[in-house]
Amino acid sequence: MRAEGADLTISAVARHAGVHRSFIHRHADLRAAVLAAADEPAAGARASTTVSRKSLLADNANLRDRNHRLASQVRDLEDRLGELLGAETFERSGLGAATGTRQLELAVERQQQEILDLKQQLDEREEELDAVRDAHRSLMKDANRVTY
Repeated sequence: MRAEGADLTISAVARHAGVHRSFIHRHADLRAAVLAAADEPAAGARASTTVSRKSLLADNANLRDRNHRLASQVRDLEDRLGELLGAETFERSGLGAATGTRQLELAVERQQQEILDLKQQLDEREEELDAVRDAHRSLMKDANRVTY
């Protein structure tokens, strides 16, 4: 196969030998021999132009990792784009909250807090008024008593 210039892979060797590639995989010695032969440079090839099987596998692994990273980035960008387009569509449809709604909600919350504070002050004033009324009644009773 090397003399013919064919690629030395487990599948190619199995086809050439007339066996299934699982046969080579099941026999560790055959598998090691095929991989070792695939790693050897072809006769007459210059060392600077040959590419080893290990370097190709490393390049393949690096490209797969890069592909996974890029696919993840694309998914993230698609999700973000979907969120932005959905929000924009929802806002344009009139179904979404108006732009100033958050400001109005904050104003309502402030006013509700102010109402609660005023109610508390009113309760305190009513308590003070009740105390003053009680004191006034007591003083009026004392003043209306006839002391002879």
